[in-house]
Amino acid sequence: MNWGVSQPPDHVERAVRRVLGDEIDRFERIDRGFTAAERWRAVRHDGASAFAKGATNSETGSWLRTEALVYQQVDGGFLPNLLGFVDDGAHPVLVLEDLTDATWPPPWSAPQVAQVQSTLRELGAQAAPSELPDAETLRPAFSGWSKVEADPEPFLSLGLCSRKYLIRALPMLVSAERAVRLSGDELLHFDVRSDNLCFREGRCLLVDWNWACRGNATLDLACWLPSLRAEGGPPPEELLPDAPNAAAAVSGFFASQAGLPPGPLSAAVRELQRTQLVEAFPWALRALRLPPADPPEDDDA
Repeated sequence: MNWGVSQPPDHVERAVRRVLGDEIDRFERIDRGFTAAERWRAVRHDGASAFAKGATNSETGSWLRTEALVYQQVDGGFLPNLLGFVDDGAHPVLVLEDLTDATWPPPWSAPQVAQVQSTLRELGAQAAPSELPDAETLRPAFSGWSKVEADPEPFLSLGLCSRKYLIRALPMLVSAERAVRLSGDELLHFDVRSDNLCFREGRCLLVDWNWACRGNATLDLACWLPSLRAEGGPPPEELLPDAPNAAAAVSGFFASQAGLPPGPLSAAVRELQRTQLVEAFPWALRALRLPPADPPEDDDA
């Protein structure tokens, strides 16, 4: 995590001073995250500090309101402390405890992996606020193999299998992702990765709740496992055995995204998606008892 001393936008500074008071010594910009939101660390004269995330457009504003809803209505040891939420109607700002001194993986240890599993079970035992969307509304995002079937070229450009192999495997991948259960009453974070969780004072804390929804708690575990494996963790099926539908849905999401041009996203987002797909695709094949993928052939280009 990198930061530099500078001045935040006016709406961020006003919100932070409203929450913390005027005894602010300095603001430090935080170079972290994949969205366009403003991220700042505010340090008071007495050394106390806080983290502030501010909206930059209507999309980040909507995400911050979802995050604030979780912090305001959910009581769990997996949440950082909410210090304040200021919403001027255009550019809301969320102010939280500063987690700079927390431990952010990787690397991973076996106890840390077990603690995240325990935290996700605690999270899944929570009744989600009714105002959160149902995960079923995200069905189009988890219909990635159907999108690959309609236009396979972006996926094939990643070089993860031959065209012939993909044509043979697609019917089972599409069928499995269509069968995954998204709906449920459990609270879902839906973006569990190492950059969205940390360890502090014996707790595992989850941040960046902009994808929070009501759904099937198994999906949080399934979404985390490819990135965990990419960072040296165990194969996904060690933590989530016999889950072909979830494996297909998660891998399909990355399969339909990783080969696309960045567009409004940064190239780093596409690289992150590819890194997770490299683990999620073989997991789905194993879970569906399909043979390992063939390497690309010369005529696949």
